[in-house]
Amino acid sequence: MWRGPEYCFGEDGKVNRVAPRSAKVAEPGEAPRKVSVLGATGSVGRNTVEILAAHTDRFAVEALVANANAALLAEQARALGARFAAVAEERAGQELTERLAGSGIETGAGRAAVIEAALRPVDWLMAAIVGVVGLEPTLAAVRQGVNVALANKECLVSAGAFFMAEAKRAGAAIIPVDSEHNAIFQILGDKPASALKRIVLTASGGPFRTWERERMATATPKQALRHPNWDMGAKITIDSATMMNKGLEFIEAHHLFGLEGHRIDILVHPESVVHGLVEFADGSLLAQLGAPDMRTPIAVSLAWPERMATAARRLDLAALGKLTFEAPDEERFPSLRLARAALAEGAAASAILNAANEVAVQAFLAGAIGFLDIPAVVEAVMEAELGHGPAAAADTLDAVLDIDARARKAADKLVAARASA
Repeated sequence: MWRGPEYCFGEDGKVNRVAPRSAKVAEPGEAPRKVSVLGATGSVGRNTVEILAAHTDRFAVEALVANANAALLAEQARALGARFAAVAEERAGQELTERLAGSGIETGAGRAAVIEAALRPVDWLMAAIVGVVGLEPTLAAVRQGVNVALANKECLVSAGAFFMAEAKRAGAAIIPVDSEHNAIFQILGDKPASALKRIVLTASGGPFRTWERERMATATPKQALRHPNWDMGAKITIDSATMMNKGLEFIEAHHLFGLEGHRIDILVHPESVVHGLVEFADGSLLAQLGAPDMRTPIAVSLAWPERMATAARRLDLAALGKLTFEAPDEERFPSLRLARAALAEGAAASAILNAANEVAVQAFLAGAIGFLDIPAVVEAVMEAELGHGPAAAADTLDAVLDIDARARKAADKLVAARASA
């Protein structure tokens, strides 16, 4: 079975894991690499399917999973010749079965079917289910020793230490797909931990980068969904607008690279061309650049340690003309401060932060609360849930899900109170 990379610095300053570099993408005449995609109809999933469709001779698709979009999933499954297709929503199961009738593709619906898809033997799995609901199937794949391309933030934000420990135990490689972490991953390569000083995650600043708080208070979901550079799903686009997305990535980076919070910086870069930087002990600052196109980090994770062609946009620096950078404003974007506080507090705090944010974002999209209410709800839930003494340890799947459920309940109450005020 193919082994991808996993690069992680331990607290002792030594490299914990660097997976073998002997893997190669299947060439003509060689057995194709077996892959599965969880979250196939979402933004990352669709881009992954596009790349796989362009290289059907090099990859064999085992399973595709979607939430409820049976029509698109069936189309993808037929195009890629998948062996199994599943929807998480039971109500969409019948439609999926009907659309794939006569294709020979197995179908399933519900939680058990999603887990079955995650457990099918493959060499590589894209984990792109949005939200904490993606934790259980991704963890199931990790426990099989599968190499996981991780696009689900919640696995690391809500259960980072536990998740990475399970990956280490099973020998599963975790390959980051977020453009920022993927950039750091590319830069680090096999460089020794002793050479590293800090990493820098870049942020576009979202659609409200230059707005004053008074104006942000009146922002509508339609305005917040107009990201200046990236084409993403609704939830992650709102997270970008609040800059919670960067806060979550800050927590992810801690778990992926084993770095303390003070060695992870955030820099606003409106052009979204420099995706990440690494400063080394000798003063060198290395950056990874590319057009804002998720097909690039997906291809990196799929083909590593080699490179493969994609239809991603090419970067023209002469046409771009300039690159700008600025420090983030944590007064206007308190989500960054909340994420730093959550990491300092411990694993349960990060799970609470994530759960409350998911509830608040959905409430904003539904028109129940205002834009600035999103971080306010998150902060209030964190204070309430952590104000009764030490939080429960987030060291098992059940514990994480219990913390998540309690935080969601508290957030629902706060949202209802704000909506009726």
